[in-house]
Amino acid sequence: MTTKYVKNPILIDAVQFNYENKDRVLSWAKSIQFNVYHGWDENHKPAIIIPTSEGEMMCRLGDFIVVEPFPTNDRKLYPCKEEVFKKTYMPL
Repeated sequence: MTTKYVKNPILIDAVQFNYENKDRVLSWAKSIQFNVYHGWDENHKPAIIIPTSEGEMMCRLGDFIVVEPFPTNDRKLYPCKEEVFKKTYMPL
């Protein structure tokens, strides 16, 4: 009576935001989504603020920035916690 399904694999682009690459990642993120900007988290550490349709999201050191997987003219970014990213995605 039931049918088994598997979730389609989706190819994404992503980068982990860390202290060593913070400036390069910010420049990269701005090249994809112009309204991304530098900020600080609650511990006064560098962060990247990503405006989304749900409101502003903060990418903290150690988080990943994922490029929306759907090909659109206006590509979007979103942050993803390292633990969630590693459970969800595997390197190609």
